[in-house]
Amino acid sequence: MPRRKPHLRLNREQESAVCAPAQPLLVLAGAGTGKTRVITTRIAHLIRQGTPPERILAVTFTNKAAREMQQRAGELLGKGQPSKPEISTFHSLCVRILRRHIQKLGYPARFAIYDRADQEATARSTLRELKMPSQSLRPGDLLYFIGRWKNSGIDPDTAEKESESEKEHLAAIAYARYQSTLLASGAVDFDDLLLLTEKLLQSNADAREEEAGRFDHILIDEYQDTNGSQYRITQMLAAGHRSLCVVGDDDQSIYGWRGAEVEHILRFQHDWPEAAVVRLETNYRSRPEILNLANRLIAFNCQRHEKELRPAREGGKAPRILQFQDETAEAKATVKDIYNLLEQTPTQPRHVAILFRTNEQPRAFETALRQAGLPYTLVGGMSFYDRKEVRDLLAYLKVFTAPSDEVSLLRILNTPPRGISRPAQTALIQGATEAGKPAYNLLPRAGEIKSVSPKAAKAMRAFRELIDSYIKRFSEGGDLVESMRHLITAVGYTEEVKRRYPDAGECETRLGAVEQLISAAGSYQQETGSNSLAGFLDATLLDQRDQTEDEERNGIFLMTLHAAKGLEFPHVYLTGMEEGLLPHQRSIKDETGRSIDEERRLCYVGITRAQDRLTLSLSLSRHKWGKQQETIPSRFLYEMTGQDNHPNASSTRTAKRPTKRRSAAPRK
Repeated sequence: MPRRKPHLRLNREQESAVCAPAQPLLVLAGAGTGKTRVITTRIAHLIRQGTPPERILAVTFTNKAAREMQQRAGELLGKGQPSKPEISTFHSLCVRILRRHIQKLGYPARFAIYDRADQEATARSTLRELKMPSQSLRPGDLLYFIGRWKNSGIDPDTAEKESESEKEHLAAIAYARYQSTLLASGAVDFDDLLLLTEKLLQSNADAREEEAGRFDHILIDEYQDTNGSQYRITQMLAAGHRSLCVVGDDDQSIYGWRGAEVEHILRFQHDWPEAAVVRLETNYRSRPEILNLANRLIAFNCQRHEKELRPAREGGKAPRILQFQDETAEAKATVKDIYNLLEQTPTQPRHVAILFRTNEQPRAFETALRQAGLPYTLVGGMSFYDRKEVRDLLAYLKVFTAPSDEVSLLRILNTPPRGISRPAQTALIQGATEAGKPAYNLLPRAGEIKSVSPKAAKAMRAFRELIDSYIKRFSEGGDLVESMRHLITAVGYTEEVKRRYPDAGECETRLGAVEQLISAAGSYQQETGSNSLAGFLDATLLDQRDQTEDEERNGIFLMTLHAAKGLEFPHVYLTGMEEGLLPHQRSIKDETGRSIDEERRLCYVGITRAQDRLTLSLSLSRHKWGKQQETIPSRFLYEMTGQDNHPNASSTRTAKRPTKRRSAAPRK
């Protein structure tokens, strides 16, 4: 995905942020204003001023951003530094804290981290144990409630007390059982990483003092995206030295649906009264007329820090607003326009992005792109870590580090097949539940469990011996890659894949995924100099949170507006500019107006992805539930084009059709 090369010199605003004293500092960094450069240069400045690198903590939201920040800081400082600043995601930081202290909360030091699939398996078993009918509460519903509660710092007891509907009440009961199951399995989920770290720092003064005492300076990137737990963890870690620099843009706060609170950046000066504020408003990304559109739109949000993007670039074409009869015509005309662009200019497919609000919208564009023979990448497809073979091998590795992890144990108990039937597996789990012990502990005595045949019991004993042999092998610190290859051979995994998938092409693809996982272990060893299996698993499981498509592929990008944040493209097509899509129907029903504000910020993010050319489009009708229905143009079109003079009423008034219409035919 194209990224701009950073400008070589700091401007006056950036220099002010870099050289500000070590005190609370709010850097309001508008889209395309060089915030990553400011953060990394400030880190280098602090080190040159005498701060040991390891006394600096910088936190961001994706592993990719953390790696880029670490690389840029290294380039600024040059070789020869005896240590490095600690740059990571919030989740990675919390894993390190919990690895040091989680036993104080009653968890084992070698806890497992459950990903989404592990969570779903745990949710299903929880609902079965509680005998809750699927029509009352599905696993996905339960995880939605649990995630919402955890992001708000609400424990099971509080969730049950505050439940309003019958469904919420059932979910709160299941939440308590879900958490008990995780604890019994020696596991945490991704939301627990934050929640438990917050709980640890609040309840244990020694741990709080030790962790806060590791650093003299803390820098937080994308501060507008912090949720309640992240906000409170930051407060506790920075309370002593008060050298806290937060960088962000309230105008790009678009993750309220997953717990982010824009109020954190809005009230920073209230939380830290001595805070200095620096505004970065010089935009190095977009042409002036694109920024004019963005500035007019975002000004309709009242609760924001006052700022306006100023273009560093000149010239460029005015953004276009195109309307079409329906979504099929919109897709075909958009693709035709892109086809002409690629044919008539030096533009490459990877320089073009088609953005949309919902996951249902890209279908028509995919069809049109295939018909035109244009390459494309749909961002957000199946992750590498969702592939069966990768999940199987990761389950083995998880059990070697956390044998009580029953979700992973059950996945590999008969994978590849070793004669342990489904009824035998069920009997093992029932026996473990009755005994109050992990299933791993019962494997050597499986013959004593009713309904487990002698053949299955023998296989379970052999399986336990296999686990123990690899626990020993990996704990001895041998070569990680060699041990993984040895495991694949020992369990006959390659032969099993070949047996299950006789088609040569599919078999090669699946074994390729296995090879990629082993290569990832090799990369981990090379980058860290460590053979730690637990360290590799932590890095791998955390990396699943921000997987992106292959950026080297030369294809047109199709992605949601949420996925596009942080990226930029020479040519952007922002589609579906209609009431009910952007802003989304759910936000229109919110009488507080807060949801409309977030949708406006989302539209602003889409506009500011464009470097040179921006096209906005809408359909006059759209198929819904098999019927063609008329649409209403998005209110945002009126706001950004200056046709709406009543900003206070914009969130509640019904939009009208534009008086000026542009041709639906793409410009040649």
